[in-house]
Amino acid sequence: MRVYYNTNGIGDVLLIELGTTTNEVNSERFGDVKLVTDAETNEAMACNIFCFSNYEKIQENGVVELTPELIEKLQQILDQNDVPLELHADFSPKFVVGFVKELQPHPDADKLRVATVNVGDEELQIVCGAPNIEQGQHVVVAKVGATMPSGLEIKDAVLRGVPSSGMICSAKELDLPNAPQEKGILVLDSSSEPGAPFEASQVEL
Repeated sequence: MRVYYNTNGIGDVLLIELGTTTNEVNSERFGDVKLVTDAETNEAMACNIFCFSNYEKIQENGVVELTPELIEKLQQILDQNDVPLELHADFSPKFVVGFVKELQPHPDADKLRVATVNVGDEELQIVCGAPNIEQGQHVVVAKVGATMPSGLEIKDAVLRGVPSSGMICSAKELDLPNAPQEKGILVLDSSSEPGAPFEASQVEL
């Protein structure tokens, strides 16, 4: 789930992105809410709440940070408008410390490598093109579902035929102060615990 609010761009409308589809979609209005569903599966794809400032005040412009309190409020708004939808959000950390356990050459791209990364509770296969990546490094991983400072949402992907789940981040991609402009991932201190949430305050550049 991703939530957007930009009064300058689209007016007083809160956009809730719940999924994507290549099928036709249907839309139905429930009071101040428009619900968009997949025409074939009837699965909810999006929800637009009009006149949102009548319900809640939000300062952010763009992607809105999800919190349990916000989800509870949004659910109340949906219920008030008799929208047949129950919201579920994943609040687990999306930017975590990873340990590069293995590193293999990409079978179909000289400048890419395939990393097996331990992120605490699981191991992820991530395709990476950074010139400075090495086995044994502690790095920052943006897991699937993360939203980068640029607005990019991290999704499962296939890069030149190899599945990739997540992204190993550079300081620039994380929008850290004084981030170097040259290409290369951010390498953390070896004392960093795989799976621990990444905090920008951990790094001095």
